[in-house]
Formats: sequence, C-alpha cells, structure tokens
Amino acid sequence: MAMGLQKTVAGAVRWDWPASLDALVAAAEYHTLLMENEFVRVVQTRIPPGETVPVHTHRWPFVAFIESWSDIVRRDPQGKVTLDTRESAPPKLNAPVWDGPLLPHSVENVGVVELKIVQVEMKGLPGF
Repeated sequence: MAMGLQKTVAGAVRWDWPASLDALVAAAEYHTLLMENEFVRVVQTRIPPGETVPVHTHRWPFVAFIESWSDIVRRDPQGKVTLDTRESAPPKLNAPVWDGPLLPHSVENVGVVELKIVQVEMKGLPGF
C-alpha cells in the first residue's frame, strides 16, 4: 500500500495527509467544487498550457471525464516524475476513467491546450 494510505484493522483506508493538501485548498486556482454531498464530491480541474499545479492530493477514488486533453507530467513532492502522458496514447474524451486516490503530487501541463477534467470522487465507498 502506498505511503500515506494505510489499512486499519477493520479494513478501511486511513488517510495520513493533512486537509491542507486537499486539491480544493492547496491548488484552489485549478480546482472548482461543482457539487458535494455525503457520498460524492464533483470537482472540475482546469490547467492552462505551460502551468504547474502546486502539490496537492485527491483523497478518494474517482471517475474522471476528460473534457479537453493536453499532455501532463505528474511529479511527487520531491520532483520525481511519476507519470508522463507523452509516453502513451491520449485518452478518449468524455469517456469515464477510473483512478485514485492520488497521493501528494504536482501536475504540469506540457501540452498546447487547456486540460479540463471533471472528477466524481467516491466518498462513500467501503474502505475509504
């Protein structure tokens, strides 16, 4: 299990990162809350070309809908590259993609268009 995520005795996941790293706090310029209740949180992410989003987290697993695509480089807090999308085929737009939770990371838009994603974070999943 990744550092920062730990299974408890009951099987639930314990999140060890501070709330100050939440995407809506640590990178509020790039993340907008669209809707939230006790089960889900819907967040829109917008990253203009050439910009780097500060280190932040996404606590819950999510379904992402990519509205517009641009290549990105994701790095851990020490600057180590953990994902470079230029090394893979671009995703299909507006098709659901499952991911997360995402530990502390920054994101750099290395493409030429704004990256726009809507994420439906699953707060009520068993174990999270």
